[in-house]
This record gives sequence, C-alpha cells and structure tokens, in this order.
Amino acid sequence: LRAAEYDTTGIKCPDLVLPHLMPKAKYYKNAIGYIPCDRENESVAKALEYAYDDWCISIFAEAMNDFENKAKYERFAKAYEFYFDKSTRFMRGLDSNGEWRTPFNPRASTHRSDDYCEGTAWQWTWFVPHDVEGLVKLMGGEEAFVEKLDSLFTVDSSLDGETTSADISGLIGQYAHGNEPSHHVIHLYNYVNRPWRTQELVDSVYRSQYANNVDGLSGNEDCGQMSAWYILNSMGFYQVCPGKPVYSIGRPAFDKAVINLPSEKTFSIVVKNNSKSNKYIESVLLNGKALDTPFFGHQDIVAGGIMEIKMTDHPTQWGSNNSSQ
Repeated sequence: LRAAEYDTTGIKCPDLVLPHLMPKAKYYKNAIGYIPCDRENESVAKALEYAYDDWCISIFAEAMNDFENKAKYERFAKAYEFYFDKSTRFMRGLDSNGEWRTPFNPRASTHRSDDYCEGTAWQWTWFVPHDVEGLVKLMGGEEAFVEKLDSLFTVDSSLDGETTSADISGLIGQYAHGNEPSHHVIHLYNYVNRPWRTQELVDSVYRSQYANNVDGLSGNEDCGQMSAWYILNSMGFYQVCPGKPVYSIGRPAFDKAVINLPSEKTFSIVVKNNSKSNKYIESVLLNGKALDTPFFGHQDIVAGGIMEIKMTDHPTQWGSNNSSQ
C-alpha cells in the first residue's frame, strides 16, 4: 500500500490515518519521498534496504511483463541518492526540514536508536548492492570510490557512544565482518577494476574472522549468513546482489569444489597453485575459454562445466578491465 495511491475518499485527515495502516518508515517514504530521521529511528538503514527491495520488485515486474511497474520501482530504487552527502561522502540522516542531522560522526553508534541499524555510517554507506555503478558515480568516480573504500579498511576501529551496538563486530578498520550489511563490501573492488584487493581481503577475512572453535565466528550467525559468506567465498565467488544472477570471483580456499546439479551434471571449481602465499588470481578458464572479467553468471553453474583458477603470490592485472555488473 502506497500513501499516494490510498483511497482517501471520506477521510478528512488521511495524514493522521495512514501512519496507522503501514509502518511509519514506509508511510514517510511513500508520502514525502524520504524517511525523516527525527521521526523514525534507523531511517538511513531502512531507506537503503527499501531501495534495494524496490529494485527487487522491479525485477519481478519485468518477469511478469509489467513494464509500467518495472519503470516505477526502478525509480524508487534510486532513493538511496537522497541520503548521500557529497561533502562527507557518507549516507546520512535527513530531518523533517530536509537538513542533514548534525553533529555527524561516522563512528557514532547508539544501538537501535540512531540513523543506522546495528552499524554506523561507515558500514551502511556501501549498502547499494543493486546499483554499484550509481554509488561509484555519487562518490565522484572510480578513483574517489577506491580511495573511500580503501579507507574503510584502514581507519581507526573504535566506536563512539555510550550504548554502541554489540553487532558491530569483526572489525577490520571500520569494515564489520560480524554483521550482514558489510558482507558484500569486499567484492565491490571487482566493480572498480581492483580485483586483487578483493582477493587479498577475502584471504584476510578467512584468517582473521573464522576459526575451528566454539567461538569461531566473529559475529551473530543470523540466518546462517556468517557461514554462508564463508561457504560461497571458499568456493571462489560471492553474490553481491541477490536477485541478479551474477557472481563475483574472489579468492578460493579449496583446491577443488564440486557443485552437484540435477540430471547428474556438475559444476567444478579447480584451483591450481593454491597455497597460503598464493592468494592472487593469475588466470581463469571457464569451460576451457579464458575468462577476463571477475564475474560470471548463474547460468554458467546451472549448465554444468568447469572453472579453472590459477593462483600466484603477487597481485596481477587479471580481471582489471571489466564493466560493472
């Protein structure tokens, strides 16, 4: 139910009624175009997730040949742009007057009572999985994006606040591997022609965030996501945007992995020269043909076949001349 489409016939004060018919965040999003941070907690996190959700609806509409709703929800999926402050290059809360919430501290956290959910501006700024290219443009282009992304992993890991969220865990800089909103971020380097950074950071996470102990996970295993990240990445890839049938190639952990498929087909990932020091990709073959991009499709897995990944001990230019997926 969208406020703009609600039948207000006979209702003299729809603005008083509509908030009771849907979550407040959705009401504000639909009625005024954004979620004011002085009216709703976690406004930025909710808005960014709504933008992704709307993109998913657009994909569903396209599959149903409903191109009117496809176009409409594609527009809604761009709503993340409202919350990006170009002066700080962070996603920030906007108040009822359309002003940025001040003062602003990207390391500040007040659990469930600030503009972000179980995170800070550092973690949530990257949550645009459905439009990475658009986020790159917002940040000022590829070089500016890489500079900001690099800083995520190198800045001070401290958090500010008296009731910081315990869910912000597994910190590498301000990258929080212990919680779901960050899990796609390492693979964003593949979209800006720096796949070697994805490879070395995935390797770093293997070694620092997982252990074969009772406390071997660095964060809350919500819905199995901590393990899901490890399982997919250990095979050599990860899905940045659920809903897009595209996988981003990272750093495989095993010498061989086999995915069993219907009709007795298989998709195998065979890794050559794999070792602790050989964490970078030298080349990739997909069914015997050179794959020069760090992306491949779900249909490649479903069809069955073999991916051969050759590793080396130094960064290479493999996959560094690609278009965003």
